Amino acid sequence: MNVKITRRRLGAVALAAAALPRVALADGGTYAHPELLVSVSELKDKIWNDEAAPAVLVDVRSQKKYDGGHIPGAILLDANAVVAQESPVKGALRPQAEIETLLGDLGIVPNRRVILYDDRGGFHAARMFWLLEYLGHQNVALLNGGLKAWVADGGKLTSAATEPIFARFTSAPMPRRFASADYIMAHRRDRDTIVIDVRPGKAFAKGHIPWAMNVPWSANLDADGLFLSPEKLRAHFAENGVTADKNVVIHCEVGLASSHSYVALRLLGYPQVRVYHRSWAEWGQDPALPKAGGV
Repeated sequence: MNVKITRRRLGAVALAAAALPRVALADGGTYAHPELLVSVSELKDKIWNDEAAPAVLVDVRSQKKYDGGHIPGAILLDANAVVAQESPVKGALRPQAEIETLLGDLGIVPNRRVILYDDRGGFHAARMFWLLEYLGHQNVALLNGGLKAWVADGGKLTSAATEPIFARFTSAPMPRRFASADYIMAHRRDRDTIVIDVRPGKAFAKGHIPWAMNVPWSANLDADGLFLSPEKLRAHFAENGVTADKNVVIHCEVGLASSHSYVALRLLGYPQVRVYHRSWAEWGQDPALPKAGGV
């Protein structure tokens, strides 16, 4: 299905986004980009929907979990659907053309907002968030707290599957959202570039990129699985030298946790944020790349 985007339609989308309220937090302050998070109450009120282009709600879990109960109207995208089945690097992404087909099958086109959720605080949904932004889709958000927050607020679940409206997804990759091992090596002496490893401390200690800082992704969330307030989130990164003036490269083990911290920094408005999605799975097994720690 081909969708024609007119200037009037694009203008309407831009105006709607501009009119969205800044998300105020209990301890004050707002995110620089609050539109990247959707609360349960907002999802229930459907304030994000445009009648001409309703939002695509995507459940990023397994088929078994989806069948066991999901948010009404959600379309399934298996958490590992974008991962190559055969690759020397664990967690490596499928070819771009295959991912375009996958996203088109979900009905994702430029004028449709995409809201992603899972049941792990955004751990799996965040990879799709990063991937969509990297491929050029700029109207994407996470459900803050995911399925846990939905259920806690009394949200109902259904086992009835939702059929997507098939479309054609055409990517326009944004290199500034992507990093490779070569990129990291080329910028290893760049004072304006900082590499953060967001794996747990034990994994970092076993082996890491020598100049990487350990900033665990789990600290992005509070005890309820919601993103920290802007002040706390900013302090979490700043105390590790991750500030808005830096070119930030994020990695983990296979590109999942790194994408979660990517979302956190995008919320804060950091302008230069990249994900090294092949991460330690690639770096750790390449004898030509420098390593530190217990490896």
